[in-house]
Amino acid sequence: MSNLVEEFNDYRSRMNEKLLADNNLVIKRIFNLDTNAYSAGALDVKTKELLGLVASAVLRCDDCIKYHLETSYKEGITREEMMEAMGIATLVGGTIVIPHLRRAYEFWEALEETGK
Repeated sequence: MSNLVEEFNDYRSRMNEKLLADNNLVIKRIFNLDTNAYSAGALDVKTKELLGLVASAVLRCDDCIKYHLETSYKEGITREEMMEAMGIATLVGGTIVIPHLRRAYEFWEALEETGK
C-alpha cells in the first residue's frame, strides 16, 4: 500500500517540474501563492492543512486530498484529528464525498505504513 504514496509523489513531482518549466508566469504565481498561503501566520500550519483538507474533500479533489493528508501527517496530525476534519467535510459536502473519504482513509493508512 505504500506504493500509493510513492506513486502520487513521483507523478506530482514530475508533472510540477514540467508545468513550471513551461515558464507560464500565471501558473508560477499560483504555485507560489499556494505555497505561501500554507505558511504559519495567525493560524498554525496544522490548522491550515486541516482547512485545506476539508476544502479539498468538499470540492472532491483526490490529488488535493492526498497532498493535504501527507502534509498533515508530516505536521503530526493524528488519525483522530484527520477523521474529525473529514467528518466535517463529509457533513458539509454531503454523501457524494464518501468515495473521497474512502480513498483518503486508504491513503492515510499508506502514510502510516511508510512512516513518512
